[in-house]
Amino acid sequence: MTENDKLQTIRPLGDANKFIGSWKLVAITSDGKITAWRGAKPTGLITYHESGWMAAQIQPDRAPVGMAGASPTGDEALRALYGYTAYFGTFSVDETAKVITHHRKGCISPGWQAHPNFQRAYVFEGDDRVLLRPLGNKNELIWERLR
Repeated sequence: MTENDKLQTIRPLGDANKFIGSWKLVAITSDGKITAWRGAKPTGLITYHESGWMAAQIQPDRAPVGMAGASPTGDEALRALYGYTAYFGTFSVDETAKVITHHRKGCISPGWQAHPNFQRAYVFEGDDRVLLRPLGNKNELIWERLR
């Protein structure tokens, strides 16, 4: 068995394989326009591992949140978390429907267990760009592969 054959047995074939790696957030748009609540230049990272696990983080474009003391006040903590997304879990891909599902196992947002599965329509633009659109939502998250 060659090294390439070993990789083929570890990594899934098809679209699921195209997701494997780390991606940086380029923009979040709604109806083609930048979304105001995350700012003009939010930052983010999403990683898909060949084991089937994934993790995502998005930080809004904002000034750093300062703290008056060693621990944040309630208001400081709220400002730090507002608009921030972070979760991890497993993922699955439905190539026929062109939908990727993030099966969250942990999340920064309270109450996430009520909706543990995030479904997103996806469109690959070449090998290094993917558009993710949450189902039932006009937002589009544009990601570029890290090299």
